[in-house]
Amino acid sequence: MTIFSQPQLTLDDFLKLPETKPASDFINREIIQKPMPQGEHGLIQAILCEVINSAARNQKIAVAISELRCTFGGASIVPDVSVFRWDRIPKTPSGRLERIVSVDLL
Repeated sequence: MTIFSQPQLTLDDFLKLPETKPASDFINREIIQKPMPQGEHGLIQAILCEVINSAARNQKIAVAISELRCTFGGASIVPDVSVFRWDRIPKTPSGRLERIVSVDLL
């Protein structure tokens, strides 16, 4: 894991930076690059999304999405898997999935 300390960096500044590979998270004003996935990581991530979506997506209960940037509470992270209740799926006005999700925690 690589940590880049930039004390003056704001969340807005971070979101203007180009994405890194692997992705970087912004937590407590620090940029933390995620480690490269190892071994069966991708397979486990895909299976987890499949299982959640097969149980919840068709009934319009929830949806699991992998590697989606989520911004909330002054932080911006890219979880391996995010699960959204059906009525809170982040969509653009045209109905497409948002590229970057700002999550309202209330």
